[in-house]
Amino acid sequence: MFACIYTEKITPELSPELSLTDFAYAFSPVVEETKPGTVVIDADGCDLLFGSAYQLANEMARRAREPQASGGLDTSVSVAIAANPDAAIHAATRLPGITFVSAGEELSCLGEFPIQHLKPELVGIEEKAAAEIFETLRLWGVVTFADFASLPVTGVSERLGQDGVRLQQLAAGKTERHLKIKQLAPVFANSLELEHPLSELEPLSFVFARLLHQLCAALNSYALATNELRVELQLEDRTLHERRLSLPYPMRDHKVFLKLLLLDTEMHPPAAAVTAISLACEPVKPRVVQNGLFVPLAPAPDKLELTLARIAKLVGEENLGSPALLDTHRPDAFTLNKFVLPSKPNNRHAENSKRQCLGLRMFRPPLRAVVETSQGLPAQISAWGKQRSVYGKVVQLAGPWRTTGDWWREDRWARDEWDVAVTPSNKTSTEAPGLYRIYRKLDSEMWFVEGNYD
Repeated sequence: MFACIYTEKITPELSPELSLTDFAYAFSPVVEETKPGTVVIDADGCDLLFGSAYQLANEMARRAREPQASGGLDTSVSVAIAANPDAAIHAATRLPGITFVSAGEELSCLGEFPIQHLKPELVGIEEKAAAEIFETLRLWGVVTFADFASLPVTGVSERLGQDGVRLQQLAAGKTERHLKIKQLAPVFANSLELEHPLSELEPLSFVFARLLHQLCAALNSYALATNELRVELQLEDRTLHERRLSLPYPMRDHKVFLKLLLLDTEMHPPAAAVTAISLACEPVKPRVVQNGLFVPLAPAPDKLELTLARIAKLVGEENLGSPALLDTHRPDAFTLNKFVLPSKPNNRHAENSKRQCLGLRMFRPPLRAVVETSQGLPAQISAWGKQRSVYGKVVQLAGPWRTTGDWWREDRWARDEWDVAVTPSNKTSTEAPGLYRIYRKLDSEMWFVEGNYD
């Protein structure tokens, strides 16, 4: 048995808090939303809770008239019970109140309906094709469902095709189909209210483990992963402690999530005892990587993320990341961004890596140098540090390049830079010249060796 619930009010206007579909789920777990204002449920088994089919229909109509605060719709609905869903839909949309259609007696209820009220979309017929069939039936003098159902099936098939046969079965209330169940959107979130406030990390870890296991199981059931985990802790002082863990690549391993969450909680502890915990995530497609047979395996991304989290706990989150140049001419100006794994290989970078290029190895701090000049150009360099030294004769050079900026700040800079090739002063040395970047501060006339080229 099937029950159709119909209301003339459109669902969004009906109730902003409770839709007609949500209302139908209170009676059966199998619900089809045919169109706004019309839903069909599978009533088999509902008699255990609501009694007979007629009692079920009366209960639906009664609850619909209740206010929204009580779970009702605050409006009257039409309810029809029938042996197939299409007959129930036609009866509910045409007859007010409660209608019961017995199996095999569909035409006694539907037979007087005008043929124009037949719903061809229920049997998958396009509106244009149905309009042509209805026009043909009008010319034949077919007016009602009963007139159409009384025509010989062979003649209908020969003149109207299979679309006409399906419409005839629809008019006779003899169609057979399964309900198109509306799948509820999955919600990847879990929460738990604690019986007693928790202020220590160890008991919190057991609650985190339970919620994360449920969350990852839901992701795994839909073949999804997540790259962001949101944590909300309700505290004893009625404040909310929120944290957001952004992951470099999608994952769904609850053990990795637990370790990351515990490390983050240690670095950012809540201000008071925790009374409730909520975890949520945004589902994304998992990352799939095809490794080459002759490419060495890189560290597993989840192990790398755990290692970075442990390092961040030691040195601070602001001192860990991937360096990125700032949009300025200031020498050695950079910031640290979070590590993010690219989803696709960058072919442009691969092509550039094949080209020969020089890399500048920075000396931190730069080496204080003594430079002899000839006609304003570096000719001899002597620089020593704790770990390295640079000395010798300049055999080739390029520059100078003058760079200045931020004159209004105390840490302004102004200097001339050279790229020089230095060879040892010892004539018996066979070492190749080294390539270095040197500069002279304009304000103090001091020389420094900034780095060497590899």
